[in-house]
Amino acid sequence: MTEEELYITYKGVYIPKMLHPPESLKYYEEFTFRPDDTVIVTYPKSGTTWMQETTSMIQSGGDLTTGLATPTFERVPWLEMFNFFSLNMEERPSPRLMATHYHYDMMPASFLEVKPKVIHVVRNPRDVFTSSYHFCDTANFLVKTASTGEYLDKFLNGQVPFGSWFDHVKGWMNVMEQYPSMSISYEEMKTDLKDSVFRLSQFMGTSLSSEAIEKIANHCEFNNMKQNRMSNYSEAPSGILDPSSFHRKGICGDWKNLLTVAQAEHFDDVYKNQMKDVKYKFVWD
Repeated sequence: MTEEELYITYKGVYIPKMLHPPESLKYYEEFTFRPDDTVIVTYPKSGTTWMQETTSMIQSGGDLTTGLATPTFERVPWLEMFNFFSLNMEERPSPRLMATHYHYDMMPASFLEVKPKVIHVVRNPRDVFTSSYHFCDTANFLVKTASTGEYLDKFLNGQVPFGSWFDHVKGWMNVMEQYPSMSISYEEMKTDLKDSVFRLSQFMGTSLSSEAIEKIANHCEFNNMKQNRMSNYSEAPSGILDPSSFHRKGICGDWKNLLTVAQAEHFDDVYKNQMKDVKYKFVWD
């Protein structure tokens, strides 16, 4: 199926029709935030589910009960997703956890006014591209990939769901000082998950014992999440995606197994041009 059949253009970017019906977008636009909400901000395939699960377990103080009983996407729902308006978010006690793939300039009025907490997760865009490339063939709401080169052109030009990685990351990085915020990379979490759990807990205002940090880090390890039905999308509505392939490799540097030397060089040229004015030091630079 084509982009015209599977996607709609919303605020300038493609979004999948199946996941974002009009009623969910209307609810999102009118949603009222609270100052102590925490919103996880990611470009797709940057470690969103990993961060949703990690922050949920931090908020529980290391009690894994809900992590083994309730799907991640219900505990930390996407603001713009079709199930958001059915979860009675207004009735949830503070502090609430939410996630979004939206660009900063797509956020609703209440978010801009209230200024809740923001956790911005970034990942090497070469690996984001690689993960997205493979994911497209497992998700029924996405256009299937053709050649690597064709998808690379679409990715670098922002002609993929949620638009340009460059615009998304730069847009959020430019406003982080305006919010109670924390930036963390996928690569940092892979390098030292326990330290990442500790830092996230400090930002969220949750005091954790060393035992709780150890327990959360173990629960959120890739292989454990892959086997957990609550975090591997086995509980997702049928027909949306193949849960068995949702967690694929969970590694850094897999782009080297996909891109040719020429494609990698082209990617780097575009990256350097797009990010030349960004002062933030990313771990992959």
